[in-house]
Amino acid sequence: MSDKLKGLSNEELWKLFPIVLKPHNPQYRQWYLDEKKHLIDLIGKDSIVRINHIGSTSVHGLIAKPTIDILIEVDCEEDVTKVKDSLDGDIYICKEQKDAFNHKSLICMKGYSEQGFLDKVFHIHVKVYNNHNELYFRDYLQDHPDIALAYGELKISLLKKYQFHRDHYTESKSDFINRYTEFAKMIYPNRYKPKN
Repeated sequence: MSDKLKGLSNEELWKLFPIVLKPHNPQYRQWYLDEKKHLIDLIGKDSIVRINHIGSTSVHGLIAKPTIDILIEVDCEEDVTKVKDSLDGDIYICKEQKDAFNHKSLICMKGYSEQGFLDKVFHIHVKVYNNHNELYFRDYLQDHPDIALAYGELKISLLKKYQFHRDHYTESKSDFINRYTEFAKMIYPNRYKPKN
């Protein structure tokens, strides 16, 4: 992401990078696997506790923004900083955030240009291990095609309202996501708990 893009307001960025939804692309899995290998090479496998393909592109048949979301879990906040040092630069642009447990986390983006989206776009989510709601939600959608279909319909309806307002689009999905994440935790108890 260029310095020019970094200087744009959210509204300017949303206009250049609107919400786009596309039918599921069977190549998404391979894009994830290729990027996973690249990330492990950059970060080092010893620094990664777990890495997973998350988000709508990880659910076969689900309409999605053509952005590959990857969750990287690390041991501690210091490791979050190490990942940022390994990735932040010309290819990935990383922003620090706080997660649901008030731990330092990162979102690292790849595939944005001054002309708009590149052919492949990635969002790398880096969190301290054991913060994995995204895995439960993904699994629930994969196992319940009817709920995945309902989620796709929700996204289409929100696209009509918020194509150029990414924050509202994301916030408007949160009740749906939270509801089915909680269902998933009930039917898949301890699936992603640390193994002591």
